[in-house]
Amino acid sequence: MTEIGAIPVFVAVAENGSFAAAARKLDITKSAVSKRVGGLEAHLGAQLFHRSTRSISLTEAGEIYLAHAIQALGSAQEAEDAVAALQGDPIGHLKVSAPMSFGQLHVAPAIPEFLRLHLGITLELSMDDRFVDLVDSGMDLALRAGSLPDSALIARKLAPIHSVIVAAPAYLDRAGAPLHPQDLMDHDCLHYAYSRDPLEWKFIGDDGEIAVRTKGRFRVNNSEALCTTLVAGLGIGRLPTFIAGAHLAAGRLQRVLPNFLMPEQALYAVFPERQHVPAKVRAFVEYFANYVGKKTPYWDNEAGVTSES
Repeated sequence: MTEIGAIPVFVAVAENGSFAAAARKLDITKSAVSKRVGGLEAHLGAQLFHRSTRSISLTEAGEIYLAHAIQALGSAQEAEDAVAALQGDPIGHLKVSAPMSFGQLHVAPAIPEFLRLHLGITLELSMDDRFVDLVDSGMDLALRAGSLPDSALIARKLAPIHSVIVAAPAYLDRAGAPLHPQDLMDHDCLHYAYSRDPLEWKFIGDDGEIAVRTKGRFRVNNSEALCTTLVAGLGIGRLPTFIAGAHLAAGRLQRVLPNFLMPEQALYAVFPERQHVPAKVRAFVEYFANYVGKKTPYWDNEAGVTSES
């Protein structure tokens, strides 16, 4: 009989490059991994890995078996998803990826109620501002803001994302408020390092798009850290409203150039394409879309920001 239970172990070894790494990923012992792979090789009558004291690599037979093994795991997952879709309540372990600041401010506070509503789900939240490959990382879904690259992932728009130019009242009292985007060239502008082009800020005015090449003495790869320096009066910065909203409402920050909008982006939930989307994924996406507010997110309401203002 086919060693079905050994297939995910074999795939984990092939994808992670060692028995030890596969054991850590699967949360089993290294000896258990070695035993499963050895049993599979004995069953097949073929060696699947070249082994040395320092590394392992797939044999020709291993390469062929891996392609079919991955397909088999995919089919098994599809079968599980199809059965789960018939169940009344979503169940299972859900792995969600989110940007660091957005995750801290808006995803983490939403989770307690979600888990209270869905007692059959356990949830793992991974927060990272870097791009995460969902398939390689084993994530069920990711929350992403901005423009999405073409991929085989399914993307569902959850809410609009607006950006605003802001500064602390103390900075504006000291340096004056710019009246036109071009005036920003005379100000100390603070930048988010992971933007596609941190220095170029684009605006939409009555006469079309305006692009300004800004300059400044501070750049950081975390939006909350950028917001902290803006509140401290270090300069003028571009922030998404999901970061700036509460500070604008409290008066710690003020909008700059409010008559010049910035291009609107969107918040998406993205997940691997499957014939049957797991019920646990559908449940989280629906819940979070309602939690955020869909057409007008609560953080925009907080700051009085809309598509027209």
